[in-house]
Amino acid sequence: MNTDITVLKHLTAIRLDVMIWSARRKLSAADLANADLPPENVASLGAKKVCTPEDLRVFATLKARAVALLDRHGVRFLSGWMIPETAIKAVNGALETVAADFTTAKEDFLGRYDQAIRDWIGQNPGWEALIAGSIVPADMVRARLGFGWQMFKIAPPRKADAGQGLRDAVTSLGQTLFGEVARAADEAWQKSFAGKLEASAKALSPIRTLRAKLAGLTFVEPRVAPVVDLLDAALTALPGKGPISGADLVMAQGLVCLLRDPAALVDHGQKIIDGHDPGQMVRELVALPSPTSVPIADDEDMEGDIPFHDPMPAIDSLGLW
Repeated sequence: MNTDITVLKHLTAIRLDVMIWSARRKLSAADLANADLPPENVASLGAKKVCTPEDLRVFATLKARAVALLDRHGVRFLSGWMIPETAIKAVNGALETVAADFTTAKEDFLGRYDQAIRDWIGQNPGWEALIAGSIVPADMVRARLGFGWQMFKIAPPRKADAGQGLRDAVTSLGQTLFGEVARAADEAWQKSFAGKLEASAKALSPIRTLRAKLAGLTFVEPRVAPVVDLLDAALTALPGKGPISGADLVMAQGLVCLLRDPAALVDHGQKIIDGHDPGQMVRELVALPSPTSVPIADDEDMEGDIPFHDPMPAIDSLGLW
């Protein structure tokens, strides 16, 4: 499952640059002189909290939204993501929306910063001096809250040996892509299909999202395109609305279980390349066992608002094979 270095010309790298103020200061010995230890909600692990964590939660939520957006369209690569050229406009527009929301939340927080500090002091009687002595100016907080991103192209060095590390990273893109599909499918399984006798049509939404992601990255690995064909055949066979039950539910569960297993998914993609009919393979999914768990490597996780339009355009290898 090796990806050729030439795939880079069809991909754009994105790196998120998000700063979130921790609202923590180092807890010194002087802070605790002649005093009992403060409660955990004020200080822990050598740090003291100078503002309520709830006031900063919105920034972590917005970061998670941006991460989810990039996960839906791209594949993790080095310290960022690789997205297809066709997704740049949509992704950039969605990130601009998140950035605007981040700026709004930032200005709202800074506008009530002094009151938030007073409220936090009031919520922790007996520790007023410890908190008050650690307050930082609002301008410093402003400098520690930021949302940005960079888009850039990556090309290997002219000397082949100098670019070996990059080649190794690119080689595993296909494996990374199928692993990400497996993680998302496992979440869908646990949330909507495990132990269910009936599911709503909405339960298929994550599968359509995965289909759109794979369709945009077919040039990363030869077996991605036939997997998209398999998903198309399955989604066509399943009801578009109303409850999913009986044989349809078994088919949907079999499909999700297949997506949870990267090795089996690659194998099915290869079988389609070798001439097997995607529709027939979908019908055979009703006979697949439903494993309780498929080991998947840990990774970071949410929401963005980019619409996906069907039908997708014809899938092309872009001359890579």
